Amino acid sequence: MPDDPRRIDREEPAVAHLDHQAITAVEARGLDPHRLAREQPGDRGRLEPALGEPLLLAAHGDAVLIVRANGLDTPWGRADVAALARAGADAVLLPKVESPGMVREAVDALAGAPAALALWCMLETPRGILNAAAIAAASPRITALVMGTSDLTKELHARHTPDRLPLLTSLELCVLAARAAGVAALDGVHLDLDDDAGFEAACRQAVALGFDGKTLIHPKQIAAANELFGPTAHDVEWARRVIAAHAEAAARGQGVALLDGRLIENLHVEDARRAVALAEAIETLARR
Repeated sequence: MPDDPRRIDREEPAVAHLDHQAITAVEARGLDPHRLAREQPGDRGRLEPALGEPLLLAAHGDAVLIVRANGLDTPWGRADVAALARAGADAVLLPKVESPGMVREAVDALAGAPAALALWCMLETPRGILNAAAIAAASPRITALVMGTSDLTKELHARHTPDRLPLLTSLELCVLAARAAGVAALDGVHLDLDDDAGFEAACRQAVALGFDGKTLIHPKQIAAANELFGPTAHDVEWARRVIAAHAEAAARGQGVALLDGRLIENLHVEDARRAVALAEAIETLARR
């Protein structure tokens, strides 16, 4: 994951359109990053006019602003990406990415954009999943892979099941590609807003698989996603003890430590440092 404390990808809520009321409603709920999305290509008039309002894209404080463009397979995709190059967003969310060539096309359209402008690639087709590793490595601008689980389920002719068994291979391939490229991996949305237990189960599954966060469809899901993807107080306490125990062992010239009967090696210290860094970044955001 990126080192910037603002970029904690525990949740990525989607605002349906670029309007001030929707943005305010999301920001009031304590999000980390968020995206502004248009899912309906026929609603063409909403993206570029909104991007012409610098105040709209600048008035978000410390929130990370990700704007979803139309796909490059549509008549408007390249123009959307080009407009975003100068709009002041933090990242462009590109849907239905299927190949490194599509990434290169998007990067070409971003010519002249700030070096910090990131590209997030959605994987929501079989071809995209099978090319995930090549996509993730296609440009230094890429900082996240985002699963599009709803469209992918449709494309696979699969069923929506509570355990998401039909998607497990695809989910794991996304995480593998993200880890190999050193970028973040975000799980797909949970569509049933009344299914709190199912949402929690999907989040726990995503955490177990190695995802950094989850895309959301409603602000009501933010608090639960933050809690489930963030380290618990017990996790942080244990992580600090692991780091301290290993440091004491290293001072004695030992490569491993024993803590509460458990063997502690370098790999455990790396995990512990990651947990502490995430907890500290979350705390920093909470104070802002």
